[in-house]
Amino acid sequence: MPKSFPKAVPEIPVRDVETAAGYYVTALGFSLDWCDEEGGIGGISQGECRMFLTDAPFRDQYGTAGPVVIWLNLESKQEIDGLYQRWRDAGARILAEPEDKPWHLREFMVGDLDGNLLRVFYDFSSELRHAEA
Repeated sequence: MPKSFPKAVPEIPVRDVETAAGYYVTALGFSLDWCDEEGGIGGISQGECRMFLTDAPFRDQYGTAGPVVIWLNLESKQEIDGLYQRWRDAGARILAEPEDKPWHLREFMVGDLDGNLLRVFYDFSSELRHAEA
């Protein structure tokens, strides 16, 4: 049994892998690592974050559907604000601007061309515990 799990690699349902990859590359700064248009799947990455884009025929084999919500956990409020600015300036579909939530997450939300959501957050609850100590 493994002591820890590796990083998860989400599968994002899209209508067209190539079109979706273009948005993720252009507006969100991901790299297109590989694409099998015939097979209906492509891989994108940015830093240590990897994701798969899959079309309907690919998903039909497994009975999966969408849209989905992907949570991306960043390391600071500054990273949240910087990424928001970068994505906004690149033309990303911003659905919610950065905001400190009552549940101690600073977060914002972006949508893709297929209705999937990227919820980008930083959990600042540990900062509050240190400030109270």
